[in-house]
Amino acid sequence: MGVRYDPTAVEAKWLRRWAEEGVGEVDLDRAERPFYNLLMFPYPSAEGLHVGNVFAFTGVDVFGRFMALNGYDVFEPIGFDAFGIHSENFALKMNVHPKRLIASNVAHFREQLHRMEGMFAWSHEVDSTQPEYYKFTQWIFIQMFKHGLAEKRMAPVNWCPSCLTVLANEQVIGGACERCGSQVTTRQLEQWFLKITRYADRLLDNLDHLDWSEVVKTAQRNWIGRSHGLEMAFPVVGREGLSVAFFTTRPDTVFGASFMVLAPEHPLVPEITAPERRPAVEAYVREAAARREAERLDPTRPKTGVDTGARALNLATGEAIPIWVADYVLAGYGTGAIMAVPAHDERDFAFARAHGLPVPLVVRPPEGLPDPLPAAYAGEGTMVDSGFLTGMDSAAAREAAIAWAEREGYGRRRVTYRLRDWLISRQRYWGPPIPMVHCPACGWQPVPESELPVLLPDVEDFRPAGSGQSPLAAVESFVHTTCPACGGPARRETDVSDNFLDSAWYFLRYPSTDFPDRAMDPERTRKWLPVDRYMGGKEHSVLHLMYTRFVCMALHDMGLLPFEEPFKVFRAHGMMIHNGAKMSKSRGNVINPDSLFDRYGADTTRTYLMFMGSYQEGGDFSDSGIQGVYRFLHRVWDLVQGAAEAGWREAPPPEAERLRHRTIARVTRDIQALHYNTAIAALMEYVNALGARRDRLALCEAETLCVLLWPFAPAIADELWERLGHADGLWRARWPQADPEQLRDEEVELPIQVNGRLRDRMRVSADLGEAEAVALAAARPRVREALGGREPTRVVYVPGRMLNLVAQPGGDGGRG
Repeated sequence: MGVRYDPTAVEAKWLRRWAEEGVGEVDLDRAERPFYNLLMFPYPSAEGLHVGNVFAFTGVDVFGRFMALNGYDVFEPIGFDAFGIHSENFALKMNVHPKRLIASNVAHFREQLHRMEGMFAWSHEVDSTQPEYYKFTQWIFIQMFKHGLAEKRMAPVNWCPSCLTVLANEQVIGGACERCGSQVTTRQLEQWFLKITRYADRLLDNLDHLDWSEVVKTAQRNWIGRSHGLEMAFPVVGREGLSVAFFTTRPDTVFGASFMVLAPEHPLVPEITAPERRPAVEAYVREAAARREAERLDPTRPKTGVDTGARALNLATGEAIPIWVADYVLAGYGTGAIMAVPAHDERDFAFARAHGLPVPLVVRPPEGLPDPLPAAYAGEGTMVDSGFLTGMDSAAAREAAIAWAEREGYGRRRVTYRLRDWLISRQRYWGPPIPMVHCPACGWQPVPESELPVLLPDVEDFRPAGSGQSPLAAVESFVHTTCPACGGPARRETDVSDNFLDSAWYFLRYPSTDFPDRAMDPERTRKWLPVDRYMGGKEHSVLHLMYTRFVCMALHDMGLLPFEEPFKVFRAHGMMIHNGAKMSKSRGNVINPDSLFDRYGADTTRTYLMFMGSYQEGGDFSDSGIQGVYRFLHRVWDLVQGAAEAGWREAPPPEAERLRHRTIARVTRDIQALHYNTAIAALMEYVNALGARRDRLALCEAETLCVLLWPFAPAIADELWERLGHADGLWRARWPQADPEQLRDEEVELPIQVNGRLRDRMRVSADLGEAEAVALAAARPRVREALGGREPTRVVYVPGRMLNLVAQPGGDGGRG
């Protein structure tokens, strides 16, 4: 047989050839069919890429290559999110200055990205640590300040005692720092905020129209947390002019409020506490301050609290009810106070039971409730023992209660949000200096745009001080400057900005990297943006993906962008695991992609990562699995070479031609749906079928195989394509089109699932469209029964193979 397949030699050859031919580079001005294909640029906070990066990036690259073969001018840029706490912490661990270490890491990442065969537009690379990039990060901050969207204010902030810096709310996961896992505490510090809350409604409402993965849209809806309800205040008995304000999404239950609860941090606590209760209350407040937020919110933890001795007047019942202080109420949410309705709220019920407080029932469901109540009832029903609301449906009672409160002057209808302003100050070294100057006479002033960038000074001691000040505060030559407004002495801001601001706009910069005098060239931006398709991890749902939307909306309102949503399509990929567990150094199951490239080659690595499981759900890496793909590519090589040596027949026999077109249709459909694993399975089946008649193949069969394989394994596909006699590489080829006549009359049995459980099967045409499949399935009695009157919220359809209707149960509201 001919030349043996040598992945190392083949891939080295085509990496050189692609570089020489400029594969991946696009003439952005002359492109006729622009397609902006974006991946999440990596942060080089370790020695190199991990295999999870290669999994994520390969999925993006497969789609980009597919679109290129379909005649699009694909722009797939790459860059490095190299500032930030992760990178600085790694530099501290290695005891190397971040400027030197991160530059070395970037060089290694760049080498790995080349080796993984990404079709990247390297001429448009960005690096967030380079002055030519962060000059415009600072420029964006200044635009925010000029338009009233950036301000410095005193606020209670999340403080990581390990990273020695503040964190945005979105960077605190379960009470811990999302960077290092340390438990977060609270400090009062003056910090810079971007006013993302001004955009809460647009950020929420636009989600209904976005073609994004539902898991990301749901996460953003929950994080924004819009609640409709009543803001009201109960007077403090015997204290004229004092009242306790609260917000509730269940004003219908106001007659069931039997006590009030203040957060330990609430400013009224010391003012209203009775003298005889003061020692106990003060001791409790001190104890609560030492508890983590996650601990305070833990529903399984016993509900602790202290009676302040003060009473509030329930304006609905006319009764004086006790005011308690308890740590299950947080100062940062709502008003920091609640009217407690224990019969209809789980936390209030647990607290009332623990402290012997009354539990009056005011909402009764049709089926009734046992007496005494075993648990809180939070659902809908008929109002009982509720004055003028008695007998009403609870939903109607909510509106009636709001109307009553507004008529009597007790309160007002209000909308509240869980979303808080974006805290971007960081008391660290490794980041872009915030471009602001403070003058005793003029206050905060932006650095003139002509003086950007404000360069990050070189300092040897970059370790965080822990005092609430950045290491830059010790650099006298950096701190002291003149006021841009009056020319008098002034001091620079010494905090650096959160690296999420760097990544909130990088995709806007890519098309305009060859314009040093502007962040975004208007003509290029109109042509290439918004991004056509973005793929990345769902873990960025309420950080990066929320911030990018906010920044685009703000720049749009300033007249700097012609659109307000950054990405036409966003798809979240799944997570890779290894031997059934998430990869981590402590488990010893981290996979270095360099070792895979060395042993199997990038083509095998790419193909296996796309084959091991659904791209949108993830998969479990298996050593035996990657060896199977390695053998598969060897079979492809031997098959095409052997067929060429045997000589080509003029045309495939009818059944073989029918299989060729079915394979084209299957692979096309599966790549479009990101079902890469089943596309590769179709290629494996096709290779097996061709192998059965390997000495009697037609040239078009081998050519079809090469083109369909190219998105996954580009080097071997290009090599075999060349050996078939083609002078031009596959990047100049076109995706084959399936002949509809060859696909007719193929009927299959289609399994129908509801929420992942098999409910029925039906015989359908193999090329039945999704809308028709859903309509036929929904008409079947078993499926109707499983749906229970609910409309599917998501459809997963693999033509000819499976239909899954996902229907979520409806939720109900609660107290804000």
